[in-house]
Amino acid sequence: MAFYIGQDLPNIPRSNSPIDADQHGAPTLVIEVVATTLSDDLGQKRLLYERFGVAEYWVVDVDSMVVTAFEVRNRGSRQIQVSQVLEGLAIATVEEALRRSQMEDDGAVNRWLMQQFSI
Repeated sequence: MAFYIGQDLPNIPRSNSPIDADQHGAPTLVIEVVATTLSDDLGQKRLLYERFGVAEYWVVDVDSMVVTAFEVRNRGSRQIQVSQVLEGLAIATVEEALRRSQMEDDGAVNRWLMQQFSI
């Protein structure tokens, strides 16, 4: 999944068609959801997103309910525990929401998230 986040967003068509990244630039946040091997997502794809200029990259391991997040800068990356593009969002909160989604219905998870965000 790719997300464009921020104030200066490109004028992207509202459809399910693929986005021309050459025309619209790199998305702000890319999230890869994986169920088996993580090596490609933490290795080759991470390097690709570094070169492409994505601001943040998350790998969600659905088997272990672990999110590995990276901030990308200057064509390199470092692991982060708090999102830089979704200001103040702790990666641990995302992981807890994933765990809860396995035991609780969507409404309960949404209520828990709203409490976390003081909404």
